Amino acid sequence: MKKLIFYITILGLLLNACKKDETKVVIMSNPTPPTLVTLPDLTLQRAHGLDTLLFVGTPVDPGFQASATYFLEACATGNNFKDSLLVLSSIQDAKLKITVSALNGILLQKFPADVASALDFRIRSVLSVDAGTGAKPMNYSSDPVSANVTIFGLPRLDLINSGITQKIESVLGDGKYIGYVKLDATKPFTLKDPDANIIYGSNGTALVVNGPAFPVAANGWYQLKADINVLTYTSKAYNIGLIGDATPNGWNAPDSKMAYDAKTGSWFISITLVNGTCKFRMNDAWDQGINLGIGTGYSIDNLWNNSSSSNIPVTAGNYTVRLYIDNTPLRVTFTLNK
Repeated sequence: MKKLIFYITILGLLLNACKKDETKVVIMSNPTPPTLVTLPDLTLQRAHGLDTLLFVGTPVDPGFQASATYFLEACATGNNFKDSLLVLSSIQDAKLKITVSALNGILLQKFPADVASALDFRIRSVLSVDAGTGAKPMNYSSDPVSANVTIFGLPRLDLINSGITQKIESVLGDGKYIGYVKLDATKPFTLKDPDANIIYGSNGTALVVNGPAFPVAANGWYQLKADINVLTYTSKAYNIGLIGDATPNGWNAPDSKMAYDAKTGSWFISITLVNGTCKFRMNDAWDQGINLGIGTGYSIDNLWNNSSSSNIPVTAGNYTVRLYIDNTPLRVTFTLNK
């Protein structure tokens, strides 16, 4: 019995000690939010892709030592971060570091390459004050800081003297380039690597540094490939067209030709259709590798590239038609123009 009383006494002493040592956490009525003090130079260049950029901020001050996570966010200037990009995050440090190439890759998700874009940046802090209370994290954001940012695109070869501004790109950065380009038979062109300042011409199917211009067989769209590792290239006519009894020429060539939109990766055309059906093919022929329609198990959201595919039914109207054939699944949209 004496032992039991002794144990109870010790426990009481410990509980009283805990109560005496208890520290109450009281948050300020108006916590001081973080600030974004310094932005680095945001004219991003591929040649400096491994350099580190430092965004300097000050921490949030809620009136006590708090556990905080900091997020660097970006949006178009004036957008008020309604459609923002998360650039990076850091625990307990409002000084955030990121490489040039990493930041460039993130910003390319929403902003165009090779031109200056006006962006807003901010630091957002999230305080965790749960401590077993179930309290929700609290968010505090700095005022936005604006900057003009130039993002570099994928490694590219520019078409020089083709009549319009266009390029082919290396998706993997491995020296192999591909793109859809619009060519004019009266405008032979060369390819320029703007990073290395090298001009490529042609000799048959070979790339030649400072060689003669690439000849163009006929006006139209082409799929152009170049491999600067082995100095070769290919150029293939790539004219996607809409054909069918719903189209202006019915089932007869020439098809209603579409143009390529590199930004969305789609072929498009504005066209007046009548009640009927249509399909898509390439170069006014059925044997060029594109014969798109629908069928059992297929729809306009999942096109079938096969000679056995069925026609696509449409109703009369003026449409903007967009065809996505570099994606999986292949699909088409018919947007009625008002």
